[in-house]
Amino acid sequence: MYTALTFISFIAFVAIYSWYKMRNEKLDSQDGYFLGGRSLTGVVIAGSMLLTNISTEHLIGMNGSSYLNGFIIIAWEVTSALALVVAAIYFVPKYLQMGLTTIPEYLEKRFDSTTRTLVALFLMISFVVTLLPIVLYTGAINLESIFNVSEVLQVSKQNGLWITVIAIGLLGSVYAIFGGLKAVAVSDTINGYGLLIGGLAIPIIALISIGDGNLFLGLSKVYENSPEKFNVIGAKDSVLPFEVLFTGLIINQLYFWSMNQTIIQRAFGAKNLVEAQKGLLYTGVLKIFIPTIIILPGVIGYYYFGDSLYDNQDMIYPELIKKFCQLA
Repeated sequence: MYTALTFISFIAFVAIYSWYKMRNEKLDSQDGYFLGGRSLTGVVIAGSMLLTNISTEHLIGMNGSSYLNGFIIIAWEVTSALALVVAAIYFVPKYLQMGLTTIPEYLEKRFDSTTRTLVALFLMISFVVTLLPIVLYTGAINLESIFNVSEVLQVSKQNGLWITVIAIGLLGSVYAIFGGLKAVAVSDTINGYGLLIGGLAIPIIALISIGDGNLFLGLSKVYENSPEKFNVIGAKDSVLPFEVLFTGLIINQLYFWSMNQTIIQRAFGAKNLVEAQKGLLYTGVLKIFIPTIIILPGVIGYYYFGDSLYDNQDMIYPELIKKFCQLA
């Protein structure tokens, strides 16, 4: 009950704070609605980018992957920080100089309106078909596991997941549809930094408990339990070979952080070029801490549960949170 009340209170606080910040905003223009009036600061951009990037598919999926594969998947975070530097120095100055509103708009300037329309259509379809279902499903798994939604509502677990998916989707839609980019960015900033603090608390409390009050002793015990999980140099037959960092992976990261509409839109809404670059660089700094949230908990989960959840790795993070609530 205490956990549920805390969760609901935080959601209510974010909603009230976002409304307060947005109450005098004019959303009846293209720049006002889609670019937040071009008024976003570096701190807001970084917080929004962080939450846009780190969602339940990372908390559930990447912790599940690190539970299986260990720290080798840290390459995703290391290369993203490098890509953010490139985006801040090279791409964003060009985008803002052109006065772009969207990435497809750049394609229209570079090619023609048909190319813009087709790419925009493909991007929307790919988002709806691939990313959105994953985010909603993993979020539902987490909430179902923590709050026992199906048990509280006295429905089957499958129906509980569907109800949670619909609730999450509707809540997110309210922010985006009625508030535009500024409302999303403001709420994302609070949620993003909340995610950073809350996410860090889970491995810290777990390690302190494992180390009988000593965080570093706890980390040492986790390492001694499975030193292979801390290997970051991938072999050729591993899930992420080392050579991939300099070929396919960095190309993927350059696209995501420099050309993905849902990410770079935050920079388009910046007050000026300096704030846009600050936002990207702040995000790069924050990404350095992200492995402690989306990778380390999975390895800690292996210490607690061994290989008992190998066939159900999506449950490793929810189970660890349950344990965290008991330890706290």
